[in-house]
Amino acid sequence: MDIRRSGSQPSGAGPSEYFTGRVRIDPLFSPPEPARVAGALVTFEPGARTAWHTHPLGQTLLVVSGLGWAQREGGPIEEIRPGDVVWFEPGEKHWHGATATTAMSHVAIQEKLNGSPVDWLEHVADAQYGG
Repeated sequence: MDIRRSGSQPSGAGPSEYFTGRVRIDPLFSPPEPARVAGALVTFEPGARTAWHTHPLGQTLLVVSGLGWAQREGGPIEEIRPGDVVWFEPGEKHWHGATATTAMSHVAIQEKLNGSPVDWLEHVADAQYGG
């Protein structure tokens, strides 16, 4: 058994090559192999969002606070609220983040395939983000 105490893992800033705006990532869990699941609490300030990306084995978001937006390629921007659970299928190109005026936090859960849980793509343009 391994207990990770709250506050025992440092928060980090979302890197600018993968995020637009102010994003904080708080690691929650990433057990050693053969497990391949990992999770983090991600907080987006108003206007902040991910770049377009995919996950080889899919991703689940558990929205815990605020108001956010999520979009899959070719689909409309969807509003996401606390209590919502969002599933992105393996390989589904998407982005997610806060709305333009309200912060949003979610727990992101994904599995690693060959050591990687995500494939990052281009940034979401301001015109795309504005809806």
